[in-house]
Amino acid sequence: MKRIWYVLAGSLAAIGLVIGGFTACSGNFSPTSYVARHYSRAAAQDIGTDARAYTSTKSPTRVADEITRAWTPAGRYADGTGVYLRYSNDSVVLKPNGTGTLILVEGLRTAYRRYSGVVGNGWIGRGDGNSGRGGGPGTGK
Repeated sequence: MKRIWYVLAGSLAAIGLVIGGFTACSGNFSPTSYVARHYSRAAAQDIGTDARAYTSTKSPTRVADEITRAWTPAGRYADGTGVYLRYSNDSVVLKPNGTGTLILVEGLRTAYRRYSGVVGNGWIGRGDGNSGRGGGPGTGK
């Protein structure tokens, strides 16, 4: 009877390794890793330790479309200053940069503080688990 449990545990471990291998091969664990793999790093344009910068020769709208095809954002806002993508923990901000795009990848908390004046209600939530609505009966109505 014990042998069955060992075989079952070994089989589940093997399945886990196979699934993990496929995930590792795809390399797209988050919008952050997607951007890092597909665009040129521009460390000189980082915003302190908060936002990592990348560049592309494509327009902000085109880069935003590429990123959203790979990772669907929870929110998207665009205006003349750029395209702002909100994910559960991250933000990707795409700003015109000469003939291309400056891509800024940042945690949602710091991005919300930095860009809330631009996106306003375009980004519901603040990255701290709070949607901005009060609690209690009738919440969200």
